[in-house]
Amino acid sequence: MADSTGSDDITAGHPTTRRLKPASAPQGLTGPLSATFPSEAYLPFDTVSYGPDVPTEQALRLLGNVEGRRILELGCGAGHAAVALAKRGAHVISVSPSFARLEVVRSACEREEVRIETHQSDLADLAFIRADTVDLVLAVYSVAGVDDLDRLLRQVHRVLRTESPFVFSVPHPAFSLLDPTSDQPLQVQRSYFDRTPITYTTAEGTGREHPRPISELFLSLSRANFRVDTLLEPEPDRDGVHSRYWTTGMNWVPSTLIIRARKEGL
Repeated sequence: MADSTGSDDITAGHPTTRRLKPASAPQGLTGPLSATFPSEAYLPFDTVSYGPDVPTEQALRLLGNVEGRRILELGCGAGHAAVALAKRGAHVISVSPSFARLEVVRSACEREEVRIETHQSDLADLAFIRADTVDLVLAVYSVAGVDDLDRLLRQVHRVLRTESPFVFSVPHPAFSLLDPTSDQPLQVQRSYFDRTPITYTTAEGTGREHPRPISELFLSLSRANFRVDTLLEPEPDRDGVHSRYWTTGMNWVPSTLIIRARKEGL
């Protein structure tokens, strides 16, 4: 149905997108969001960013006071989160399977004059960390690339202190349904229940994003003896300034899911 301007834009009825033209795929970006976020995103070094075009830790306040706390970061991106936490007095251990990414992080730390501990390892291979010695585990979009989620959660549970949080974000499973290459922002390309990994290729090689329904994430966390105390589907920032990841579909479907879960038991 056309709006008062005569447009056939399917987003015309939504108050936050009225009169906006549908956005095409972000320039220079291919594959799902986790293929390049946060590793190739333009992010600040003074706060943790949970996803493209959504509020940061400065607004969401999920981590609390990190001064003096031992924080494990799963997946390092380009070092923005690790540097931000180190600047606030945290002892950060950043783990990534990519040597090249860790080199980027080390360069960022040198430039920003902070120190963090880095380890090249599969995200679920945390044998180098003793049990019950970590105050917080953070993962920005990296969980989406993990094949065996249950194994990862068992390892995260082992290293965390009791009642300490695991805060992680993933591309929202509903947003993964949309086709970013379509000129229609709400063009659906797959089923919400389709668990087939989305394969992508970047300059670093081939990777896979694993879309998982929210209920499946909850079930895996429960099996690993975590208690979810926060679930966020943040709306996009309303300041009108968007990143190169922006598509009009983000006004209609949450692009990022953020979960905070606390370790229960020993």
